[in-house]
Amino acid sequence: MPVPMEYWQASRDFERYLGDLKQISLLTTHNQCYAMSRAVLHVFRSHVAIADAVVFAGVLPPVLRAIFVEDWDCNVPVTPFPDRAALHAEIMAVRPDHNTATETPMADVARALRMNVDPQRLEDVLQRLPAPARDFWAV
Repeated sequence: MPVPMEYWQASRDFERYLGDLKQISLLTTHNQCYAMSRAVLHVFRSHVAIADAVVFAGVLPPVLRAIFVEDWDCNVPVTPFPDRAALHAEIMAVRPDHNTATETPMADVARALRMNVDPQRLEDVLQRLPAPARDFWAV
């Protein structure tokens, strides 16, 4: 069986995603874009049921999928989605001494994500999620 192309090109695809996010967000480095992406993904997963998170992870490219699940303690209770201001505060609280998230981290990451996944597949997955989870990815 051949190696699936999405795994073969994972690093190149991730670099393209970071470049797209860098243009969207106007952050200056790929490291900043990685940190913001990680914070957004981790905050999102803290508010969705594990089954929904697994469905969502399935649409992510391999490196973003790995970031989404890294260090995940599935025993931590899922909390309901708060309003966008509270979500932004949660994102800013991830690695607070090194956080470089923009004023619109969820929308910035959502835009870059949409540029780097099959848009119909992403939309199909989002439609299966509860409304607050869909709203998180609004642009």
